[in-house]
Amino acid sequence: MRSTWCVLATLVFVTAFGLVQDPSQAQVVQKGTVNTEGKTGAQLFADSCAACHGRDGKGKEASVLGFDVPTPDFTDCQFAPREPNADWVTVAHEGGPVRGFSNRMPSFGGALGEADLYRIIDHIKGFCSDPAWPRGELNLPKALHTEKAFPEDEWVMTTGFGKGPANVSTEFVYEKRFGPRNQIEVKLPFQSTRANGHWSGGAGDLTLGFKRAMAHSLEKGFIVSLAGEVILPTGDSAAGLSKDTTVFESFVSFGKLLPSDSFFQFQGGVELPTDTTKAGNEAFWRAAIGRTFTQNGPFGRAWSPMVEVLAARDLESGATTHWDLVPQVQVTLNTRQHIRFNIGWRTPLNDRRGRHSRVVMYFLWDWFDGGLRDGW
Repeated sequence: MRSTWCVLATLVFVTAFGLVQDPSQAQVVQKGTVNTEGKTGAQLFADSCAACHGRDGKGKEASVLGFDVPTPDFTDCQFAPREPNADWVTVAHEGGPVRGFSNRMPSFGGALGEADLYRIIDHIKGFCSDPAWPRGELNLPKALHTEKAFPEDEWVMTTGFGKGPANVSTEFVYEKRFGPRNQIEVKLPFQSTRANGHWSGGAGDLTLGFKRAMAHSLEKGFIVSLAGEVILPTGDSAAGLSKDTTVFESFVSFGKLLPSDSFFQFQGGVELPTDTTKAGNEAFWRAAIGRTFTQNGPFGRAWSPMVEVLAARDLESGATTHWDLVPQVQVTLNTRQHIRFNIGWRTPLNDRRGRHSRVVMYFLWDWFDGGLRDGW
């Protein structure tokens, strides 16, 4: 019965936060005043953008233009493919300040329609000729537990607390992308426990990881990655902060774009310790489904309500599969949208002995897009 109530509460949560869109809230960008009929993206770029960005897309020196900031190099594959087209159209339509950039980038929304701007952005994305770089549309919102497939440059701090023994867990994650498909990752957990009126705790086991995007297609709307991690026994095992053995973890991550700005993500893998007397072999899978919508029109704050289903099982005969449900919502905190916050409620659906519901939240900083104080 309790599981049924959890599922019903999740459905109410998802509906309330917009997985079902109210058609009356749909926003339409008006057609521009300039007659662009029959013009290609390249022609529109030459007419409207080349004066500052150059016909070759490499940009012009700030000193030549009399600007205080240089124009970006659209041929740089490290920069151009990673942002979704919608973000580029937002800046072109509303001007640089809408995303916390320079007011030297003017607004073209009065002259060019949304369809015109998308044609221009499609042309700009063609300046990066290397198809190995996954497109930014495949960088789906990060769930609380399901690892996304897109290689990223991020700092993430995740904190959890809840019922049962008074404890607070925090994990710091650093992700660094290199090349078109690869990412390295470092994780360090901390835990604090309150007992007999006193707090104690410390750092747990350090994790080093590597992820590679194996296949991706914007046309088909999917991305698949493989990853491997090694969990080193660096924590204090006497204080319960370490498994006291090296653990190898491997998993596959999958992301899929769905209609109406919805998305699906999946992660499945195994944990294999070197000493099974100290930690058991475990298989796990996680899945998240959600939808992103914007506040106050198509260019506002982004909200991404999601629901995760988590499963984990020891690889031994007669073991129980533990199931958890995690309704949650991610929100962008600043105008540039590279600072994000997610909060959710993780509750066990079965075998609740020793397993308690917890509030889980993270603070995410996509540091490639700017500093912590940029873009507010």
